[in-house]
Amino acid sequence: MSRGAGSNYTDLRSEPPDHAIGRSRGGWSTKVHHLVDGCGRPLVALVGPGQAGDAPMFAHLMRHLRIRRAGRGRARTRPDQLRADKAYSSRAIRRHLRTRGITAVIPEPADQAGHRKRRGSRGGRPPVFDSVDYRGRNVVERGFNLLKQWRGLATRYDKLAIVYRSAVVLHAVITWTKTLSDTL
Repeated sequence: MSRGAGSNYTDLRSEPPDHAIGRSRGGWSTKVHHLVDGCGRPLVALVGPGQAGDAPMFAHLMRHLRIRRAGRGRARTRPDQLRADKAYSSRAIRRHLRTRGITAVIPEPADQAGHRKRRGSRGGRPPVFDSVDYRGRNVVERGFNLLKQWRGLATRYDKLAIVYRSAVVLHAVITWTKTLSDTL
């Protein structure tokens, strides 16, 4: 894998050499990658450098997904469906989801649709997309908006990526605690 989002961020206990800081259009930054449930509560949180793409982090996010069952049994590692934006629209990701039996609700970017149409009958059929179900993806964006309300997370004062990620995980714990206390 390339240096960006690949090999440096697979081990959550070690500090990456670039401290998950990378140059993006707005300057030096860090990206937070989330997997959330249907209510917007974070299940997996990873950090990477600002210039790294979203799609290479998908495999790492899915590998860290573990949802404990209420009773006995192994932790659940396969969601029923996955809603994602156009950055996650690739053949590899769609194939991975299809082999695991996960419904993909990912729009096809215009350039991919153009390439497919240009190939004619060899381009294949367009991927199935449920636009009504895709409206539920806003819970991810609302989660990011809540995350950025913490000044330390919005501005990245921490030098070490481990410390920054621990603040993201602490925010996730507080989010889960609030929703669990509301149900009691």
